[in-house]
Amino acid sequence: MADFIGSVWWMIVSLGLLVTIHEFGHYWVARRCGVKVLRFSVGFGKPLWSRRDRHGTEFAIAAIPLGGYVKMLDEREVQVHPHERGQAFNHKSVWQRIAVVAAGPLANLLLCMLLLWAMLVIGKQDYSATLGRVTGMAQVAGLHGGDRVVGVDGRRVGTAGEASMALTAAAMDRHDPQLEVIDPLDQVRRVTLPLSQLPQGFDERRVVLLAGLNWQFWLQPPLVDSLADDGAAKGVLQPGDLIVAIDGERVDGVDQVVQAVQALGARGGPGMIEVLRGDERLALEVTPREGVDGRGQPTWQIGAGFNAPQAPPYDMVVKYGPLAAVPAAIGETGRMASDSLGMMRRIVTGNASLQNVSGPVTIARVANVSAKRGVDWFLQFLALLSLSLCIINLLPIPILDGGHLLYYLIELVKGSPLSERAMAAGQYIGLAVLAGLMGLAFYNDILGLFP
Repeated sequence: MADFIGSVWWMIVSLGLLVTIHEFGHYWVARRCGVKVLRFSVGFGKPLWSRRDRHGTEFAIAAIPLGGYVKMLDEREVQVHPHERGQAFNHKSVWQRIAVVAAGPLANLLLCMLLLWAMLVIGKQDYSATLGRVTGMAQVAGLHGGDRVVGVDGRRVGTAGEASMALTAAAMDRHDPQLEVIDPLDQVRRVTLPLSQLPQGFDERRVVLLAGLNWQFWLQPPLVDSLADDGAAKGVLQPGDLIVAIDGERVDGVDQVVQAVQALGARGGPGMIEVLRGDERLALEVTPREGVDGRGQPTWQIGAGFNAPQAPPYDMVVKYGPLAAVPAAIGETGRMASDSLGMMRRIVTGNASLQNVSGPVTIARVANVSAKRGVDWFLQFLALLSLSLCIINLLPIPILDGGHLLYYLIELVKGSPLSERAMAAGQYIGLAVLAGLMGLAFYNDILGLFP
């Protein structure tokens, strides 16, 4: 329940802030172009509070806090007195109308840069792209535990998140990326990862795992926390034992213990489990027993419980001084924009799954998780969401800002505005496209709520 309330709260805060900045961009440029603004509303529906300034603009806070709007004087919407026609939006030059419409997305772009600048000045805590365990194709390619990925196809990556994004994009494109890695001895080498060998229809959310890569911070140490009274390990293992090997095979994480126990049970007979107990390394004999897991499925068990996984401590901080953070924030904005546009291109061309389209439920969940992680993570989330609003609003879909800009560009070419009939038809098409996208986003959101 607490997560639900937190998710709703942080989504309202996030969207309220970003949409307000977006609409303020429209408002500020409209006023500079001499357009009369009738209302600036934060939220939709019945106003809970409002006041009017000396220019006649009503500023309001409405009951539904998911959005906002700026209503300008326009003959197509309200009756305009003859002496106010010069202040009507539809009487402004096409370049002034373009400036007013483009100001909203531009405000979100500038806000993205500002938020990233603040994040970099504060310092972004993160996890390095250091490999913990390597298997499968990654091991065959020549990668090893302890290697740190610093580049993918010539693009510098500093964190596990950046490296994962670059690898996922390469896998979607059926491309074999070249990784630049630094080993524990600070030796640099280049390795080609054959991601094009992943099977058709692979899960795009699990590219790193499918490639046989496990980031170091993912690994949960197999530290015994409890023992079942009727378990095979009772009287053999002790709470506090750190399992380091099973049947001579090194163990780094709890997931490997589970796999090794299943292998022991399938083979039959006892196995040797090596543990660190204080300063001693002990080899202990345990025979797995048949049981059922939490879903009622048959499984092999030794009756040992492990500590619930906790978020590991961050192992790096990305931080700049106030001046150095300016170009860094601009560069990060460019990288994020490139990644977002690249994902949209892949969805359109079919290289990426439609499951990558998400909606407000996902936004709410990510907002809550980011807020829990700290100010730095929440600023990054807000920056990405602000950039996403900028890009989405610039899509050439009628109803969105990009659709209006398309109308004005056509007007520049034609030398006259589009007919009311053509614009109305475009509005209906835009509504249909947006309804389809929203339906897909909600569908994916709902699927994401179930394991």
